Amino acid sequence: MLFHLLYPLHTHYGWLNVFRYITFRSIGSAVTAFLILLVIGPRFIDWLRARQIGQVVRSDGPESHFSKQGVPTMGGVLILAAMTLSTLLWADLRSGLVWLLLGIGLFFGLIGSLDDMRKITKGNSRGLSARGKLVLQVAGASMVGLYLLLHPEYDGTLSVPFVKGFQPDLGWWYLPFAVLVIVGASNAVNLTDGLDGLAAGPVVISGSVYLIFSYVAGNVIVANYLHIPFIMGAGEVSVFCGAMVGACLGFLWFNCYPAQIFMGDVGSLSLGGILGTVAIITKQEILLAIVGGIFVMEALSVILQVGFYKISGGRRIFLMAPFHHHFEKKGWQEPKVVVRFWIISIILGLVALATLKLR
Repeated sequence: MLFHLLYPLHTHYGWLNVFRYITFRSIGSAVTAFLILLVIGPRFIDWLRARQIGQVVRSDGPESHFSKQGVPTMGGVLILAAMTLSTLLWADLRSGLVWLLLGIGLFFGLIGSLDDMRKITKGNSRGLSARGKLVLQVAGASMVGLYLLLHPEYDGTLSVPFVKGFQPDLGWWYLPFAVLVIVGASNAVNLTDGLDGLAAGPVVISGSVYLIFSYVAGNVIVANYLHIPFIMGAGEVSVFCGAMVGACLGFLWFNCYPAQIFMGDVGSLSLGGILGTVAIITKQEILLAIVGGIFVMEALSVILQVGFYKISGGRRIFLMAPFHHHFEKKGWQEPKVVVRFWIISIILGLVALATLKLR
């Protein structure tokens, strides 16, 4: 909105030419989303607390988590609101990719909100059925895959990190692959959201990395120099990523230990779905396994735990899954687990950025 209102005036006021630059608008988007969270956050927390919209804790979880019962949840609504408003203010709204990201964020957020509300009304940790949730996620992700495959700027090729010139073409098989990436990312972030600040921190890091990749992918000169796919209009995605990073940083202000609010499934499912979609848009799908290595590790820990439990007749690999609970059971304090996972996420983000030159 600001872009459309102010940039046309740059012929009369030269300083307004700054709105032309994606870098400026990405920073403005991040700062705006962060400030929205800081201003609205306390009122939103009070509103949730007054209506007793609180966290429902698993009865089989770590005992240290029982104190979290009743802490306001569904903070993801605030993240989505700040992210959406900031994007509308700073992005070029003629970009279909921006609207695609807003749409998938709100759609996955709706799935998460239904899940959260069912948990709250029933008073237990069981929300939507796993099958019902998966069907809705696959439907939303399929729409993204179809939109991009039918878009003239996209095809079924993959960009492989660390390898120059190798871009296998999946054809229409790219559609189920895209669904796998988006749904997998959504559920992986959801599984990671188990400790104060644990999910929001790596989302900030992953979003920052993809902000850089989307900016580079949208610049034909830089993209060709770095041997990554050039995507027309991908630069505006960095403005959206800036809003996501700023919103999650603002949310961390209230979600850091001890948390005043949790994001709930409305936040984790939507943020994961958005990350997967950004990876698809920028043609850096495989890179998400590196950037979001923490999320991959958490998801794999659950898969391995459940699979080994069934095969071995009741034995476990970890003391508890997802993986972060394993360290809690080993006696690590919650803040130590969270900060160390953040550190790993930062290192993985740097490795992902290194792939820009190592091709």
